[in-house]
Amino acid sequence: MEPKELEKYSSAVSLSDMEIFVFPELMYSLVLANIMSPALWKWRENETFKKLEGKSPYRKLMRMRQFIMDEYEFNLDLNTWGLTNKDVELERFSPFISPDKIAESNALFGYHGDEYYFDLDIRRHFGLDQYEGDIIPYWKTETIEAMDAFRYKQSYTTGAGECVSLAALYIAAGFVVCGIPLEEMYMILTPLHSQNYIDVNEGVITNNRRILTKSMWFNGTEITNKAQRALRNEQVTIVSHSSGYVHFMYEDASISPESYAEFVSKLKSFLKSGLDLTIFANFLRSKHEYMKYFAFCRHHHGKHKYIDARTFFRYEHGSKFKIAADTIDKLFDEVADDDFSCCKGGKEIICVNDFIKLVRKLDIDFSSFEDVSRLSEYLEDYLDSPNDFIEDLWNFLNVVPALPTEEKNFQPEPEINLKTDMAREEVIEHLEGLREANKTVDLAFYAYRDMKKCTWEPFLKASLERCPVCLEKAADLSSPSAVYSWLKNMDDGSIYDSSRLAHPDEVANYMRGDGIEKAVTMACILNSRGLEEQIEINIQSCCLTLSYMGEIYEFESSKEIYKKISIEPDAYSKPLSPQAAAAN
Repeated sequence: MEPKELEKYSSAVSLSDMEIFVFPELMYSLVLANIMSPALWKWRENETFKKLEGKSPYRKLMRMRQFIMDEYEFNLDLNTWGLTNKDVELERFSPFISPDKIAESNALFGYHGDEYYFDLDIRRHFGLDQYEGDIIPYWKTETIEAMDAFRYKQSYTTGAGECVSLAALYIAAGFVVCGIPLEEMYMILTPLHSQNYIDVNEGVITNNRRILTKSMWFNGTEITNKAQRALRNEQVTIVSHSSGYVHFMYEDASISPESYAEFVSKLKSFLKSGLDLTIFANFLRSKHEYMKYFAFCRHHHGKHKYIDARTFFRYEHGSKFKIAADTIDKLFDEVADDDFSCCKGGKEIICVNDFIKLVRKLDIDFSSFEDVSRLSEYLEDYLDSPNDFIEDLWNFLNVVPALPTEEKNFQPEPEINLKTDMAREEVIEHLEGLREANKTVDLAFYAYRDMKKCTWEPFLKASLERCPVCLEKAADLSSPSAVYSWLKNMDDGSIYDSSRLAHPDEVANYMRGDGIEKAVTMACILNSRGLEEQIEINIQSCCLTLSYMGEIYEFESSKEIYKKISIEPDAYSKPLSPQAAAAN
C-alpha cells in the first residue's frame, strides 16, 4: 500500500480515538464490523429480545438500554490500552493534519474543553495528570468482541467499553436487534465524548450506556445535565452516518448532504423545548436557586391555595409523584394542610401558573431583545437578577449544538443500503460487494480483522507498532524463550471467531489467544527490543512456527489460515515501552 493508505488501513485495526479523529471514516467502519459480528447476532436469540418479536423498534430500543446497562460497564481506565508519546503521534499524523489543528480539538493533544472542564483541569479530570510531560494514553475503541472480553480481566464481571465503543455498539445493535434502519441513526463525536441521535418517535439520544428521550433531556436532573454537557459546550468534531461523515476541520465530506441537513434539523428540534408546567418545574429542579421566588397554586373547592416551591419540591423528593402536568394533583394530595397558604407568601413571590400564562400571553421570544426587555421589566419586582434568570431559562429550553457547517464539499460514497430484514450472511455478502467502491466499507473488514479477506500489512503494522500493553507485561521477560513460555501458558482461545485475529494488546490484556495471535505478539515484543535478524512466521493451519536467531518456537492454531510472514529488522517502528515513553 501507498504509505498514507497504509496508515489509514492500519488505523482501522488499532482503532484509537485519535486515529478516528484523523480518519473519520473509521467510526462507521467499526459500526459495520460490529454489524458483521456473530457475537451481536446472538443477542437476537436472547430471551429478552425474543419476547419482543413483533414489537416496535422503539420498544426494543428501550429494552436494549437495560440490556446494555446490565452487560457492560463504562470503562475510563486510561491504562487499559497502554501509553504512547504525544510527539510520536503528532509526527505520525502530520501528513494528514497539522499539530495545531489536533491541539485545538483533541483532549490528548492540548484541548481543554469548555469552561467547566477548564476549571476542573482536564488532565486531572480524566486522570491524565498521572502521566509525565508528553506521555499520553491510547484511548482505543473496542469491537464488541473486545468489549465482551473485559470479563477475562481482573476485577471485571461484565463486558466494558469507553464512550465511543458504546456509541458504535448502540448503532449496530439498533440495526441488528431493534430493526432500526441505519439511515435513521447518526453518531455525534465531540473531543471529549461520543453520543448518537436516533430518529425514532420524538427522537432519542444515547449517552454511554443510557438513552434519553426528549422528555428526559429536559428533566433537569444532574445526570441529564452531565449528558447535555458535550452538546452544550463543545464543538462537534464528527457526524457519522451510513451515508458518510462530516468533519468540522475537513472541507470534504462524504455524508449525503440531504441526510446531513435532515439530521441538523431534527437534532435542533430535539434540543429545543417549549415552556409548560412540567418543563418549568424541571428548570427549577435544575436551577434550585430560583425556587425561592416561586409558589405553586392549586385550585381546590373553589379557592386558590399556594405552596412555596422549595417546600413543594421537598414533598416531591419523598414521593412517587412528580411536579408535572399529569401527576401534580396527586402530589398536591400528599401536602399537609398547614403547608398551604391562601396567598402566595409575599409581593416577591410569583405564581408559577401566572408566570407561564404571562410568557404565553406576551408571546415571548427569548432570542428577541425587545421581548426579553418586556419580560425583564415585569420580573424586576420579583427577582434580584431578572436578566440572569431569563438567560438561564432560555439556556435550559435551548441547547444549541456547534455542528460542522453545511457549507462543505460533499462527495458522497455509494450508499451502503443495508436492510433490516437481511440475514447476517446477506449483510456480509452485500458489504463485500461494496468494498471497491466504498472506502468505509473496505476499512470495515480491517476493523473486523478477517485475515482471509484482508491484506496482512495493515494488521502487522498496527500489531508491531502500536501495542504497548504486551511490552509492559513482558518487560521482565528478558529472553525470547521466556516470552515464548509466557505466551504458551496463556489460554488458547481467541476472542474472535473463524479467521479473525486479535492484536497483541488484546492477547496481553485478556491473557488468551490463538497460536497465530501469540506468534504475532511475540514478534511485537522482539521487534520492540530491536531485531538482530529476520523473524519468520510460517502458518500452516493448525500448526505454525516462529523462527528467530536459529530458534524455532511452535504454536497451535484453530484458524485454518495458511500464510508465510517475514519481518525484517527495522521494517516496522518500535512501539514505546513504558520505560521508553517515560524517558522521552
